[in-house]
Amino acid sequence: MIRSLVLSMVVCGIANAQAVRGEQVFVQSCSTGYCHGSRGVGAGAPRLAARGFDQNSIRATITNGVTGTSMPSFAKSLSRTDLAAVVNYVSALNGATATAAATAPVKLAPQAARGKALFSDAVKSFGRCATCHEAGGLGIAVAPPIHDVPLNAAALKALKTPRVVTATIAGESMPALVVAKKTGTITFYDLTMPPPVLRTEPPAEFTSREESTWKHSDVIGAYSDADLTPILTFLRAVK
Repeated sequence: MIRSLVLSMVVCGIANAQAVRGEQVFVQSCSTGYCHGSRGVGAGAPRLAARGFDQNSIRATITNGVTGTSMPSFAKSLSRTDLAAVVNYVSALNGATATAAATAPVKLAPQAARGKALFSDAVKSFGRCATCHEAGGLGIAVAPPIHDVPLNAAALKALKTPRVVTATIAGESMPALVVAKKTGTITFYDLTMPPPVLRTEPPAEFTSREESTWKHSDVIGAYSDADLTPILTFLRAVK
């Protein structure tokens, strides 16, 4: 009995680790920009969540791509482990209990609800948080998932962005967020001006240095401190 319990715990641990890795790979390779969107809800590319796809068709599509569309084959760009993880993740979007629980609607307190509205406020156009961030099923996951929510508006404005580098291509420099390095290509977001532009360039033409003058505070100027406080409350509620 003890042996069975230990084995069950090990299997659960492996499954959880694979689920986490599957989501990471999906965010980096599939939900970027205006492709399949965060959690497969659809942005520019078709929605993947709750479509009733079976695992075999998901595996075939991710492995082979779809001829005549912008859906590429990931057979060579992803390791066997990462490919299996993302297949399982997309399969979970189509009915797994764990994913359903994670994406279930969260009842928000009034301030958090106000923050949710401000997070995706269409009036602020590309100056809204949802242009680059995903939270609570809203927005585009250009930036990595939000794990550590700043304490207050001042901390949010002072947020460090070490992943933003200064890229140079053909003599032109720009702030960039690299999302993927594959054989023969580098994919990154050009952050020169909102909205971020997803670009793919040959490595030979791409150079970068770690420091950048790009600041998070410069792109959230559409919000006052009074706006940012409920937004932070919303982020904590859906974290």
